[in-house]
Amino acid sequence: MTRLPVGEAVALGAIQGPSELLPVSSSGHLILIPSLLGWRYRDLDPELRKSFEVALHAGGAFALLIGLRHEVAEYVRSFAPANLATLTLSFAPAALVALRFERPIEERLGQPVPVACALIAGSAAMALADGAPEQRGRDQAGPLDALAIGLAQACALAPGVSRNGATLTAARLLRFRRADANVISRQIALPVILGAATLKGVRLAKRGVPPDIARGMATGAASAFVSTLLSLRLITMLERSRSLRPYAAYRAGLGAVALGGLLSRGSR
Repeated sequence: MTRLPVGEAVALGAIQGPSELLPVSSSGHLILIPSLLGWRYRDLDPELRKSFEVALHAGGAFALLIGLRHEVAEYVRSFAPANLATLTLSFAPAALVALRFERPIEERLGQPVPVACALIAGSAAMALADGAPEQRGRDQAGPLDALAIGLAQACALAPGVSRNGATLTAARLLRFRRADANVISRQIALPVILGAATLKGVRLAKRGVPPDIARGMATGAASAFVSTLLSLRLITMLERSRSLRPYAAYRAGLGAVALGGLLSRGSR
């Protein structure tokens, strides 16, 4: 069985923090970076590899809960029964698609070339959405907005699309101001991340994990936790940014470089 070196686990965890907070696709980075560096990460058992990636997301999510505890507490205090429908509509599409199509999506779209293409396509959508007027605040979000953003989040199950990028794109197309779009994106993402981590945790408990993989998962999760805490200032940078287009340009550049490298390597 292919091992998960501790050094690689730490490096991938370090990448997780900033790439999760910015709309550049953390899952895309986790697939493309090892492929470009020649690591054997893709040779891991698919279920264990996915569980490792969920562990990274969980480490990042717990860091967000700590770092944004005041924002989370304010949201919980102001939560009203009417918010339940909105939260459900934003959460349900991704949950339903994951339960039904998670494996086919990973098998068909989780390879490096489709991921690079998703990065490029997502960058085009983000740049287009960034031209929408900023007319609405997050307190104006209704059920239809939640459903639209939830459907966008479901699309982000394809690696390279980016959960943050998809929800930000949808929110901007719905004419939410950039700062409010960022808050909406964070509040919608946390339940999905924590739900996925819980589900994978239950599956792993039933299946069991080899000690070397368990060590890599724990190390990677800890690295993601630390890197997310250290990267929290990126949230402020993103909210103050006057444009999403620099992030779209980065995505397009990474996707193009990866696609060129992968295709040239395959043609040799």
